Amino acid sequence: MLSDIYPLIRTIIVGLFLIFTTALLLRLIFNFTDPNPFGAVGRFSFKLKKLTDRYVYPAARLLANFRINTRYAPFVTILIAGVLVYFALGIINNTFYIVDNLAHSIKNGNVKAFIGFVLYALLSILVLFIFIRFISSWFVFTRNTFLGFVRKVTDPILLPVQRLIPPIGMFDISAMLVLILIGFLQAIVLRIFVHS
Repeated sequence: MLSDIYPLIRTIIVGLFLIFTTALLLRLIFNFTDPNPFGAVGRFSFKLKKLTDRYVYPAARLLANFRINTRYAPFVTILIAGVLVYFALGIINNTFYIVDNLAHSIKNGNVKAFIGFVLYALLSILVLFIFIRFISSWFVFTRNTFLGFVRKVTDPILLPVQRLIPPIGMFDISAMLVLILIGFLQAIVLRIFVHS
């Protein structure tokens, strides 16, 4: 079953996150210690800064909008990356759960459970698209890309909620509200089609 390889994938993702976190913590330390640029530590600091700039820049821009010292941007980036890793692991685990249970319902000939897991999967794809849209808000993209397609799919759901709850800076709280609602819908689908 696919869910048996999830612990390995989780270990790899958490390991990469820890490496990323270590690099950003070093950058944070270098931001405040300001090492000699001509020494070995200074050269390493410069290379690390150049390597991590693209990940730290959106957080620095956000902090600058609120007139907060941008030297704290690596810390904010770590927090955001932690949230993204948490959701990414949930999405991967959910995908394995859906595939395993779809295969199980086909094998047992349980049509009701199969329909339930198909509906659950469609809602999960919507969650994935909202997650991708949240990440893409940090980057520039055109409407002709896959991200443009994701925006078209999620606009009818997110725009009405955004009118009620506008984004705060770069944080779209309406997306979190929609994700909670989709989570309730998924629980209802499982209760009606699978656990009844």
